[in-house]
Amino acid sequence: MKPIKSNPFTLSLCLFFVLNISVFAQLSSVQVDSLVNDALDKFKVAGVAVAIVKDGKIIHEKGYGVTSKKTNIAVNEHTNFAIASNSKAFTTTALALLVEDGIIKWTDKVKDHIPEFKMYNAYVTENFNIQDLLTHRSGLGLGVGDLMFFPDGSDFTIEDLLSSFQYFKPVSAFRTQFDYDNLLYIVAGELIARVSGVTWEAFISERIFKPLQMDNSYAGLSLITDSGNLALPHNTASGDFVVLPNFQDMINGAAGGIYSNVNDISQWMLMHLNQGKYGHSLESQLFSVENQYEMWKIHTTTDVNRNPRYNSHFAGYGLGWDLTDKKGNMIVSHTGGLPGMLSRTVLVPDLNVGIVVLTNTEPGGAGLFLAVSRTIIDGYLGLDDFEWSNKFYEYFKARESDGDQVTKEVWETVETNKKVKINQSDYIGVYKDNWFGIMEVFNKNGKLWIKSHRSPKLHGEMQFYKANTFAVKWEYQDMNADAFAMFSLDENGKAQHIKMKGISPNIDFSFDFHDLDLKRVTKD
Repeated sequence: MKPIKSNPFTLSLCLFFVLNISVFAQLSSVQVDSLVNDALDKFKVAGVAVAIVKDGKIIHEKGYGVTSKKTNIAVNEHTNFAIASNSKAFTTTALALLVEDGIIKWTDKVKDHIPEFKMYNAYVTENFNIQDLLTHRSGLGLGVGDLMFFPDGSDFTIEDLLSSFQYFKPVSAFRTQFDYDNLLYIVAGELIARVSGVTWEAFISERIFKPLQMDNSYAGLSLITDSGNLALPHNTASGDFVVLPNFQDMINGAAGGIYSNVNDISQWMLMHLNQGKYGHSLESQLFSVENQYEMWKIHTTTDVNRNPRYNSHFAGYGLGWDLTDKKGNMIVSHTGGLPGMLSRTVLVPDLNVGIVVLTNTEPGGAGLFLAVSRTIIDGYLGLDDFEWSNKFYEYFKARESDGDQVTKEVWETVETNKKVKINQSDYIGVYKDNWFGIMEVFNKNGKLWIKSHRSPKLHGEMQFYKANTFAVKWEYQDMNADAFAMFSLDENGKAQHIKMKGISPNIDFSFDFHDLDLKRVTKD
């Protein structure tokens, strides 16, 4: 559900690496095979699928590696992966169809369709429109509230979500700053359900998958009827491949719930490159050119990547798409990430080309999809071979090493301070956050533990770190999510309040522990 963004580090790379002056054009399928197989090994990824469309045709679609290290079943072009936040463009397309139907307008106020929708102040609530749900300009912080769904398995409802926004503290003025948001896309999915009379999942399946003949795609994990060709997520943080459970469905899949394959997504890319037209002779039209422009228009500006290699002039977010330019060509893209599932879709309308890369391993999948997609796009832009695989490998390796050093020092400090005596009764109690609910600190076999009442995977031992701060080692280890719990005490030394934040600098932004404001609700 999360986006995986490339880093401005590419600018410094351009300054320090000598460019190979040879220029290459479109990669052949054999060259793509070599590129992907090399990246598969380099980034330690279990399986990947890649497709390229050009001038109205699929010119490459293939699987590499395996769907699962337990079964060693080969990935092919029909293997389904969780596409995570690449689902967002399907949600915006669904809304475009409702606009075409005359049921809604892009500028409709959300409260007119969802009366109980309430933001952090009256002005924002009154003026929040449908496009504000889609453009990450709400004024709220990065990934705010994602803790309701990360990790999966919580019991939060649409009612909980709709009431949560009033409790979050804005970090910028409304419509002035880009901060990626998943929860508002779930609200968009609920709006689609209310105005159409069917679930988001049913709408996507009937109005998008069916006409495009995306016959092997599913709008949610629970809808998959045959899991025989389903890629399973993996994690390699321990050094070995660990097969993870599939991420459970959320309230709806509007922010990141779709499972698809490169064969089906090729039809999706071709339709967009043809400005909504599809079919053997492009005889059908899913949406109008006008709505294509609306989805591919910058609604929220973002920082331009100043990499001189691409001579980019603008960057921003449209409706479910990242937008920028490279060498005078518009680039339309998005990434996606769930535990063990990382992907990227890239369209270059000016060159009539599209690339999709789906992977099933974290953290290596991010480096792989960036290296593979960048190399292929560079070929179409007529640029030299920049050896993206090597450069992204070194970048992510250094990033991982830096993060590991931080966490290593934290747990070394914990080990050093194990003999420090603390009065557990000063911390034990029930604490409540207005949007996340109850977290309880309790004694378990002589040790302090903390657990969430509504997100059962957030359950772990609290170990003394420094002062009134504890390091929490969650039993959930599918993702890097361990956190600090920092207590505020009253004049008698009794804990009254908990603030939290992630330990690792590389923690996924969806673990927004820092947005919690936990106050003691039990009496002494």
